[in-house]
Amino acid sequence: MIKKLASCIREYKLATILAPILISCEVIMEVIIPFLMADLIDKGINKGDMSYILQRGGLLLLCAFISLAFGVTAAMQAAKASCGFAKNLRHDMFYAVQKFSFRNIDKFSSASIVTRLTTDVTNVQNSFQMIIRIAIRSPLMFVMSFVMAFRVNSKLSLIYVGVIPILAISLIIIIMNTHKVFEKMFKTYDKLNNTVQEDLHGIRVVKAFVREKFEEKKFKGVSGLIYKLSTKAETILAANMPIMQFCIYACMLLISWFSANLIQGGSMTTGELASMIQYTMQILMSLMMLSMIFVMLVMSKASAERIVEVLDEESDIHNPEKPVMTIADGSIEFDGVNFSYKKDSDIYSLKNVNLKIESGQTIGVIGGTGSSKSTFVQLIPRLYDVSTGSLKVGGIDVREYDLDTLRDSVAMVLQKNVLFSGTIAENLRWGNENATDDELRHVCELACADEFIDKFPDGYNTHIEQGGTNVSGGQKQRLCIARALLKKPKILILDDSTSAVDTATDAKIRRAFKEEIPDTTKFIIAQRISSVQESDKIIVLDEGEVVAFGSHDELMKSSEIYREVYTTQTKGSDE
Repeated sequence: MIKKLASCIREYKLATILAPILISCEVIMEVIIPFLMADLIDKGINKGDMSYILQRGGLLLLCAFISLAFGVTAAMQAAKASCGFAKNLRHDMFYAVQKFSFRNIDKFSSASIVTRLTTDVTNVQNSFQMIIRIAIRSPLMFVMSFVMAFRVNSKLSLIYVGVIPILAISLIIIIMNTHKVFEKMFKTYDKLNNTVQEDLHGIRVVKAFVREKFEEKKFKGVSGLIYKLSTKAETILAANMPIMQFCIYACMLLISWFSANLIQGGSMTTGELASMIQYTMQILMSLMMLSMIFVMLVMSKASAERIVEVLDEESDIHNPEKPVMTIADGSIEFDGVNFSYKKDSDIYSLKNVNLKIESGQTIGVIGGTGSSKSTFVQLIPRLYDVSTGSLKVGGIDVREYDLDTLRDSVAMVLQKNVLFSGTIAENLRWGNENATDDELRHVCELACADEFIDKFPDGYNTHIEQGGTNVSGGQKQRLCIARALLKKPKILILDDSTSAVDTATDAKIRRAFKEEIPDTTKFIIAQRISSVQESDKIIVLDEGEVVAFGSHDELMKSSEIYREVYTTQTKGSDE
């Protein structure tokens, strides 16, 4: 885990190395100051030697200034290193997620990935900064202060030896009790993010069904659980400070008591007492900072494990060693295809699919809810890989193609249409970033999107809000179809993507496909028979199995399921 995280330091290695070095120099200066102060008191102030006071006082000021300079520079380098480390960490995680297959993303959930990229990275960043600053400063300060205190008075220094075990045992107990709580708390953050995401995406549905109170109650439950867990963790951590303060004041009292007797006996000076008190503060403050580091590390350990889990996740879809870089045509062949969302599972969503589809054909896909219509088409661009059997495009197994080449040849308009914040033109150019304005207009005409775009005051420069919230469902669908057409694909997949448009517009779009892209293989997943009736072939899916395959007329004769759906929809239409 540490090796994986350390690899994200990269170009910030110099700052990461400089920070501890500068901090070490700062500690040396701070440890020298009490020693000079004792000398100033004993040889200058007690003897009334003004020249010695000025000399030592000037040296003290110089040491303090040098210590300040080292401290400020170290803080700047540590901040640079930790911020750079966090930037690289987010970069690596984001790029890792980009390579995930749908199966990998399903494993984590989007809410969990967002939490790991934000809250967890911040926790690890804070810990990293503490490690290169306080984790170097505290042990060094403890050792050097202890050596100097031992040099001043070896017997009084034994007081520290009795305090250390108390602090060590306390820290171990605190760490053991807080790690599990933090681990559970960060998992609950995932649930909180998921709840917030659902509410924001479905706010119109929430208001339409007057479910605000229900959603508030759900949010309050998750938020309340985080409150309880964080309160429990902080309550345990709160014990750290009283224990530390008890040890500090106990040491101060014991040193003052024994020092008073030693000073009266003449075996110790007031300057030495002042330096011992300073070293006591430095030793115990370094121990307090060490305890804070341990607490922070315990908190960030759970975050680090969650981050490394994402970085270590291997996509189950890879490019072959010698990928095929060209696709001959849009012909497709399913040969004994079975598919399961879970690896090594015998429960298949698609079962024994055997189909041959010629390039340029229009294929309709119908089936009831849960019949795996979307799963069926998502195998074509390798959003998922088949579990058994083979799927060929252009006569070659899809697993032999270069992934970018394959996916550039397949355009998909998914069931959940997604538009991004930006202008209409910018959204359309996701299909082809180099497309001209004339090409944009042409595909919008094919998708019947020009009808509403021309009515906008800014036309193709109209700004689209995040998620396309300022356009209707039908408008969003038509823009997504236009975007897909701009790719000039060999295979076009419309996954129930005309459900929000009227039947007349739906017919126009299908007619445009037939006339303008005759060589493109087209899959139309639809609930309406009218949307697929004119297709060359129609696939009827039932519980993941192809129960019928043929033209409309053939299926009316041979498929009871198709005939029943047709009769039901036609009857409903007549009525």
